[in-house]
Formats: sequence, C-alpha cells, structure tokens
Amino acid sequence: MRIDGGKVFVDGVFKDANLLCEGETISAVCYRKGIAAFPHHDAFDARGCYVIPGLIDVHFHGCMGHDFCEGTHDAFHALCAYEASRGVTSVCPATMTYPEEKLSHIMTQAASFAPAPHESALVGINMEGPFISHGKIGAQNPAYVQPCDANMIRRLQALSGGLIKLVDIAPEERGALEFIREMHDEVCISLAHTCADYQQACDAFEAGACHVTHLCNAMPPLLHRAPGPIAAAFDASHSTVELICDGIHIHPAMVRCMFGLFGDDRIVLVSDTMEATGLEDGSYELGGQEVFVHGKEARLAAGALAGSVSDLMTCLRCAVQDMNIALESALKAATENPARVLGLDNERGFIKPGYFADFVVLDKNLEIKQVFIRGKELL
Repeated sequence: MRIDGGKVFVDGVFKDANLLCEGETISAVCYRKGIAAFPHHDAFDARGCYVIPGLIDVHFHGCMGHDFCEGTHDAFHALCAYEASRGVTSVCPATMTYPEEKLSHIMTQAASFAPAPHESALVGINMEGPFISHGKIGAQNPAYVQPCDANMIRRLQALSGGLIKLVDIAPEERGALEFIREMHDEVCISLAHTCADYQQACDAFEAGACHVTHLCNAMPPLLHRAPGPIAAAFDASHSTVELICDGIHIHPAMVRCMFGLFGDDRIVLVSDTMEATGLEDGSYELGGQEVFVHGKEARLAAGALAGSVSDLMTCLRCAVQDMNIALESALKAATENPARVLGLDNERGFIKPGYFADFVVLDKNLEIKQVFIRGKELL
C-alpha cells in the first residue's frame, strides 16, 4: 500500500513524503522534493492533505450508547469501531469507581478481547478510581471509594493480562504515598480527583507518581499563595498532564496557559467521553449515575460535569481552531505523548518504518478524509 502526495507529520513537523506499507506496518517514508507528482495508480492520493499518526486516547469511558465498564465484548467492539471511525486508532479506556468484583469482570473480559480489522486496538486500561477523594468526587460514585490497595491492583492486573497502564489516586489519602512507592515501577500512577495541596502533590511526584488526570478538573485551582497540584506537576519535570480540550472543561485561555507552562512535550490530550458520544441529547449513564446531555455538555442532576461528548479528534480540532494551539503541538499531545505514557512509543504514535500503519488523512480544515488501521483503509 502507498499513500502519496501528502504532508506527513514526522518528527514533530510536516514534511512532503510518500508512505509505503507492508502488511500491518510502515515499511518506508520516502521524502519528496518540489511539487508532488501524480500518485502511483494503486496509491491513495493525499495531495493537499495532512497525513498524521492515528490518535491515541488514554482516557475515555464510552460512546455510541456503550461504556467500557459494561465489561462485554459487544461493548468493546462498539467502542473500538466508533473510535477508529474518528481517527483514534489506539485506545486505553478508563474504568470508574466500582468494587473489585465488578472491576475483576471488566479486566477478565478485556484480556480476552480482540478487535476486528476495522476497529481500534485496545492497548491499555486506565483505572480512574476507586482510590480517590470524596472531596473531589466529580461524577464518580462515592459509595465505592476506598484506600489504595497494591494487592488489589496486582490481582486485577493478572486478570487483565497486563493491560492496566495507569492507576489514578488522590495522594493526600491514607496509604497513598506508600502505594506510590510500592507500585510506581509496575504502573503509571496519576494524580486525580484530589484535594491535595502543593506539598502533598510534590511528595507524590517524589515518591514516583508521573501523571495528572484531566488537569485543572477535580483538583484545587492554581492560586498564587496556594499553588496546589498544578504547580507541583510543573515542578515535577518527569510528569505528564492530561487536558480535555472540548471547550467545556477548560477555558481556552487556560489551555493556552497550560501549553505555555508545560510545553507540548508534556501534555496529553484526552477526550474523557461517556456513552452519549456520537448520539443525540438526552438522559444517559456514567458510573451508575444518571447523566443529562445537552449540546457539548454532560452533567449530573446536581450540575457536576460527567465526562464529555467530544471525541479526541474533535478535541484536537477544537484546540487548534478555537484555542489557537499550534497544529504540530496539538498533534504531539494526541499521538506521540500518549504513546510514551503507555510505554508504546516503540510501535505507535509516530510515522516511522516498523511502526503500525495507523494514520489519518485530514484535509486543510482538519476533517477526516480517510483512516488507515494496521495498513487497511477504513472509510
């Protein structure tokens, strides 16, 4: 397979190049000089378009009326099919705050799941709970919040076949620092749904935490005398941070501020979508609680935001077109950086020989023209 004539996102910049693929992987990136020639007769014509790596979402819950926590292959197929259609070729869906029995079932089902040829790869699981704070519960279910438990994670990890990549915790809670010290070499530990002050967050990063879940949401704000976990994450130069750029969760000025503060090497764009994504307004569910969706907003009856309804490609487009983030920076945050967080940057997130042939062809308005999954055209 060949993709000819496009501007290909390589090494953080766009270059005039043609792609050659064999089977599921990229075999060569061939750079061009001058105006692109008419493509080879059996090549995909990408003239006038961007060719980017397939996006990687490390934090989303559901779409098309399904949630990852349903714990069924039917739900997983629905999620992976929709995400692929939106240019998200690798997914690391998130669980909610549930008891171990339910989480065990989800992990067991995920371990035995294999995507269809037209579906995104399930490359990890993000455990958003149950080790969080009641004080910043968000749309999580407070009935199932519990202290950190390393043995529980190891039991779940064994059931998942090693799929658990991130575990989210509130570092100020009892036993959290001990958990970080014990587990940081086994999973990426992320600060989330937390009331931690600056020093508590710093202690967590020093102990081995390395990520922050949906930065600015479900945590204390950045204040000049109480800088909180946002400033602590900045000071921890090894950490990465998630941003939900749906235009609802974070003001555009704050998104620009965070890109300026952390740089595009440390930001990971996520969608945090729930089951209403791709469907019309109405009443839905997240974590066992009713969610009301109107336009781009998903909220509990009490008013708390309950995830988003904007897929990752929509968030990327919003970041660029509505928030004035450079396209190259937004792309790094949706491809290269999440691959590094998941430890998959040797096979995904980049357009390089030997990597999976997962990429998306976008027109100049960043609308999808074609998606390639493991070397096969999707649309």
